[in-house]
Amino acid sequence: MAELKLSNVEKAYGEVKVLRDINLDIKSGELIVFVGPSGCGKSTLLRMVAGLERITGGDFTIDGVRMNDVPPSERGIAMVFQSYALYPHMTVRENMSFALKLAKKPQSEINAAVERAARILQLTPYLERLPKALSGGQRQRVAIGRAIVRDPKVYLFDEPLSNLDAALRVATRIEVAQLKEAMPNSTMIYVTHDQVEAMTLATRIVVLAGGGVAQVGTPLELYERPENEFVAQFIGSPSMNLLPGEIVETGAQTRIKLDNGGEALASIPTKASDKGLKVNLGVRPEDLVPTEGLGLFSGEVEFTEALGEVTLLYFKKVGESAGMVAKFPGIHRDLRHKAVTLTADPSKIHLFSNGRSLLYR
Repeated sequence: MAELKLSNVEKAYGEVKVLRDINLDIKSGELIVFVGPSGCGKSTLLRMVAGLERITGGDFTIDGVRMNDVPPSERGIAMVFQSYALYPHMTVRENMSFALKLAKKPQSEINAAVERAARILQLTPYLERLPKALSGGQRQRVAIGRAIVRDPKVYLFDEPLSNLDAALRVATRIEVAQLKEAMPNSTMIYVTHDQVEAMTLATRIVVLAGGGVAQVGTPLELYERPENEFVAQFIGSPSMNLLPGEIVETGAQTRIKLDNGGEALASIPTKASDKGLKVNLGVRPEDLVPTEGLGLFSGEVEFTEALGEVTLLYFKKVGESAGMVAKFPGIHRDLRHKAVTLTADPSKIHLFSNGRSLLYR
């Protein structure tokens, strides 16, 4: 069990700051996922926690002990990398026990640790095999087992599933979730660019952007109550639609007149002074439904993607606005090149002013 705290942490390369004002409290037993676009610094931040990158500003503590200048080997951290990095001439057992042998642990202790990790990861039948006789998912489990045997305070995962094919990613993602259930007191930090991994594995998600933290919250908090337009569009696939407009009625519910001529009602309270405020209305593709009356958008379906359980509808762009995307249950190939009017339940509407959600004012 371990609690981590990052206070005003920064990372700079010379005069260039790549991370700034990172403030995080990670509770014991949490599985925290770092997500963000390429180059946002999520792997750099993970490496700073591991001690592989120097912290150039702020403080990082584990259980209240400052770790800034503590060597990686003394932080009580084990890291699982994107590459399996297994020794090809060693068996699974030898790969998993290698670090303990280097630390000159008693053989009985090594055997017990390897057997325990193998049981957790369902690797017991493969202990005497070489890595070349394993699948990609099994090799990644061996890499995870190599971390488990060390019994660290904190586990770090740096995009561990990115080298696997689609089917193996799903299977191994489930295994990581089961691993966390089997080790409920273990603190884990997991870096990924895959939203499905983040949404299904995380206790909380840290969204990084522009060198800072855009939002921290549970998966559903980020999905249902994004603090800003960046998080709103980053979480969810396809991205949230944004439509410019103006508030025309305020109160317990808010009416918006959209620039495209549509209208919408949002279950977001506003005050009288908000009347006339320019906003972006946000609505997720899966929350859009067809209507016969006045909606928030009307347009021609330019292209459809039938995915089996759902169909994605891509609408022609209107003026300078971004193209709308809707997600309807079932198969709707017949809607291609048809005019469709869309609306959404007021409780599913988001409103942003200057990039920030009106819910967080």
